Amino acid sequence: MTEPAAEGEAEATDTESRLSRLEEEGDIAADYLEGLLDIADFDGDIDMDVEGDRASVSIVGDGLANLVGKNGEVLEALQELTRLAVTRETGERTRLMLDIGGHRAARRAALIELGNEAVEQAKSTGQGVRLAPMSPFERKVVHDAVAAAGLRSESEGEEPNRCVIVYPA
Repeated sequence: MTEPAAEGEAEATDTESRLSRLEEEGDIAADYLEGLLDIADFDGDIDMDVEGDRASVSIVGDGLANLVGKNGEVLEALQELTRLAVTRETGERTRLMLDIGGHRAARRAALIELGNEAVEQAKSTGQGVRLAPMSPFERKVVHDAVAAAGLRSESEGEEPNRCVIVYPA
């Protein structure tokens, strides 16, 4: 009868270990981003969290639009640089997510709405709906929204012109 308890303890230890690793990733990312903010002379506060299976770091404050860039291009670049800094420090690949000035959160809400609109259009027309090209993050949000609505979607094309197609049931 001791096996289930041992198995439960192992799962709890694995969960604690994973959470500890993600918190460490967030700390490393925060330190790296604080250094970048100082160099670039930007004011911003850094918030860290763990969302699901990834560390999440947000820079909040006023006047951060230049760190987001046109269509989030600078944000994406900063996220990649931050991921590289974390990987260099930990020796492991990270899926860390960076948000600046609430841009990614607002974009996520807009993409969920776009996915829901495509679902309705696919249902009403019985035809697949092709959306505009998107980044991997954006496609993932749309795929999740479509799946939550009970429909199927696929990504098609090559970067940077890869897009989502929503199919009727």
